[in-house]
Amino acid sequence: MKHFSVKLFTGLAWLVASLGLHAQTWPAQPIKIIVPFTAGTGMDTIARAVGPRLSERLGQPVTVQNMPGASGNIGADAVAKANPDGYTVLMGANTMLMASQLYKSVPFDPVKDFSSVSLAAWGTLMLVSNPKTNLKTLPELVAAARAKPGAITFGSPGVGTPHHMAMELFKARTGLFMLHVPYRGTAGYTQDLLGGEIMVGFLPVHIAQGLVKAGKLNALAVGSLKRHPVSPDVATFGELGVKDVEVDLWYAFFSPAKTPAPVVNRLNTEIAAILRLPEVRDLLGRAGMDAAASTTDELTTLVAKDYPRWGAVIRRNGIQAE
Repeated sequence: MKHFSVKLFTGLAWLVASLGLHAQTWPAQPIKIIVPFTAGTGMDTIARAVGPRLSERLGQPVTVQNMPGASGNIGADAVAKANPDGYTVLMGANTMLMASQLYKSVPFDPVKDFSSVSLAAWGTLMLVSNPKTNLKTLPELVAAARAKPGAITFGSPGVGTPHHMAMELFKARTGLFMLHVPYRGTAGYTQDLLGGEIMVGFLPVHIAQGLVKAGKLNALAVGSLKRHPVSPDVATFGELGVKDVEVDLWYAFFSPAKTPAPVVNRLNTEIAAILRLPEVRDLLGRAGMDAAASTTDELTTLVAKDYPRWGAVIRRNGIQAE
């Protein structure tokens, strides 16, 4: 027994020493940021804004690799299975928590298989209506949907997208039934929303506000806790009496689970400093995102809260990936 204790103590001491040595020598090789979607998406924009600046601060090359497929699950799975040494980082979003529950078999756990590094940005969604509907306020939409269940149509860029999930959460909180018309991408969805082929839907606030000002859409509510600076006159769902409809998109950096804490903390510190740079905030702002860092614990708490919330919406409505 004494011999076993000595071996156990020796093993633990070696592990602690090796982790400390790794943290002191990290980074000693290039770092890769995996983006689980195509180039030009919000995640890609953030990764390519942060990557070069992170390289300058760490003294090692930082490359961005797009690995799209299965609504982001392919890229996320690659990072979940990567060596937890701090050299592979995931540029993720809350869509990861949705997509991992839309498929029957996903080979990773978005809560347990990643270490939280830092939030990167927020993207606010606005609920809008086509002027042809004469639905100018959220109460008018609620009343119309209750009067004629299924008569109101809403669109989205596809099944399981944040736009779709946001509306399903709104429907759940209000007990409404509206007809979902899924599209294959944002372009066709936005075009038909503007043309009146569909009646209501969610759009990113930076896009929606310009169309509202031009009189092409009516603003009904924003899906955030507070009003957005881009649209200060548009009330939140909470202000309008519909509680717990916070549907903002968030973007964040993750590393594989069991990445040494000193490495995660170094990444957190450097990424937070980059996100505070005026040129980075401006770049993301022009892409419709608000730069925002966080502590590792804050991101972990956010993931733990959002995962079951979206899972409940998915199960209640029987939503599956197409």
